[in-house]
Amino acid sequence: MTKKAVLALADGTTFEGRAFGAVGETVGEVVFNTTMYGYQEVLTDPSYVGQIVTMAYPEIGNVGATPQDEEGSRVHAVGMVVRALTEQPSNWRAKESLDAYLKRNNVAGIEGIDTRRLVRHLRTYGAQMGVISSEAVSPQALVERARTARGMEGLDLATGVSTKTPYTFTTPSPDVFTGVGEKVPEQELRFDVVAYDYGLKKSMLHFLVDQGCRVTVVPSNTTAEEVLARKPHGVFLANGPGDPAAVKGADRTVAALLGKVPVFGICLGHQIMALALGGRTYKMKFGHRGGNQPVKDLTTGKVEITAQNHGFAVDDASLKGLAVVTHINLNDGTVEGLAVPDARAFSVQYHPEASPGPHDARYLFGRFAKMMAG
Repeated sequence: MTKKAVLALADGTTFEGRAFGAVGETVGEVVFNTTMYGYQEVLTDPSYVGQIVTMAYPEIGNVGATPQDEEGSRVHAVGMVVRALTEQPSNWRAKESLDAYLKRNNVAGIEGIDTRRLVRHLRTYGAQMGVISSEAVSPQALVERARTARGMEGLDLATGVSTKTPYTFTTPSPDVFTGVGEKVPEQELRFDVVAYDYGLKKSMLHFLVDQGCRVTVVPSNTTAEEVLARKPHGVFLANGPGDPAAVKGADRTVAALLGKVPVFGICLGHQIMALALGGRTYKMKFGHRGGNQPVKDLTTGKVEITAQNHGFAVDDASLKGLAVVTHINLNDGTVEGLAVPDARAFSVQYHPEASPGPHDARYLFGRFAKMMAG
């Protein structure tokens, strides 16, 4: 028998639906994602630590779940909200249903609510803390729990999800049919790259290897001296969760690397690079999460449709004279890319690896390789 579930927001709004996944209660920041597919990549992206993800597309679960589509070592989102859950997947790659996948990973979900109303509410009043519960608790009590929950601002979540020890990654992008990538000959790995793990996605490493990189992934608190001692051809600043200004020492570390080695940053890595340059970041009202964000490259005039997942952004006014703004979001004008040509450094707010999302921006990995090649 399906259990009733409630989603309660900190501002007092409640939604009634049906429980799926793990039974119980979960607390997190309620956000929404507008992508139509790739929910497993979303759930396992470390950038979603501490968040309850609302999928704006109404039918979710039809492709099931498979280990090949995981972007992290586990499910990092703490909850999931959908309009209509597909119980029986229709996909030859599926190993289990979404419901079974969330149960196995102890993640609570709620289905059967008006997600269009919820998304409009979050757009109007902003992302906020919320509770999903399938326990016999009054909605008002759940609202109180949401109100007293700690928000994302000021939280260093990146250090918590970062690798604890360095490791080397040399696996290229896998074949969609076999799930395995052909081994790259050692002589073709021309570049040694150090990647800071602030909560990186596996696809980013695959695309770096595709460009001929041997990637050494290091913890978020690795010093600049330790990195430079490895004599890398380049440094990669990965994505991750939480407030960029709260990641302990990251801005000072990156500042010590700029100008000494080519640097490429994505999402949280982009924000940390901005802080390293002396800029500022701020919490957005509801952020950008989805696979349909239009971004204009100011250097070429071209528009790319991009995949994004972030709740913080870079303050462009704080970077005047410090960096060149190379990309802007055409929906709200926020900063989407930076460059410091003299320091051989650039970064983007969006996700060129997508996973899920469009492939318009994958050329940026090639740009990084050309920068390292001199």
